[in-house]
Amino acid sequence: MRRKQTVNMALNDVPPDCDFKMDFETIATFRARPRMDVAAVASELTSIGRWFYQQKWVLGTSGNFSAVLSREPFRMLITASGVHKGTMTPDNFLQVDSSGKAVGGKQHPSAEMLIHLTIISELNAGSILHTHSVWGTILSEAHAVSGGLMIQGYEMLKGLSGIRTHEYEEWLPILENSQDYTELSKSLSLVLREKPGIHGFLLRNHGLYTWGSNIEEAKRHVEIFEFLLEVIGRRQTITSSIP
Repeated sequence: MRRKQTVNMALNDVPPDCDFKMDFETIATFRARPRMDVAAVASELTSIGRWFYQQKWVLGTSGNFSAVLSREPFRMLITASGVHKGTMTPDNFLQVDSSGKAVGGKQHPSAEMLIHLTIISELNAGSILHTHSVWGTILSEAHAVSGGLMIQGYEMLKGLSGIRTHEYEEWLPILENSQDYTELSKSLSLVLREKPGIHGFLLRNHGLYTWGSNIEEAKRHVEIFEFLLEVIGRRQTITSSIP
């Protein structure tokens, strides 16, 4: 997915020099698409959340999931704050507009909602999934000094959108974690513009973010990355223990 340019998607409290943009062609395309069924999307994300919990990728209230319902008016469905992923239900989701403001209901969106909006505006993603696996957390710290992790030579790389060979080099950036999500989103925006072909990134001592043009693709990317992170982590553990 390539970065889009031209029409502003303003976000609350984001400085003027950090505009989020989409082009006229993209907007025209999505005008012609019907709005996604909210109940069906919430149900699908709930099933994914519960399955991720079973894999121990989103224990407790960690992780968050979103999907774009419509582009005009912009509506995104996202997990509410503080939801336990092992017992979550479709009622644990809410809609937000392009500024991140909740549309109806009394729930509050995930604190990391601004990251989701940044990915959507920069890459035109249709769904974003965020996990907190053990291996993702360990490797995000182990490779933080390098600014990222290069993954190459694994057949599973072909599960990432557009990748046709195991020889492909996938750069997985590692960003410093922060509770200042406006600043974090600005840093993320720069990374996505510098590396438009990436499929995900890690937050240091935090977890994995990946996305797709739709929920199914985003889920597949989580599965691919979590497999690769575990393989790399286990391999490095074995290598370091050999005299």
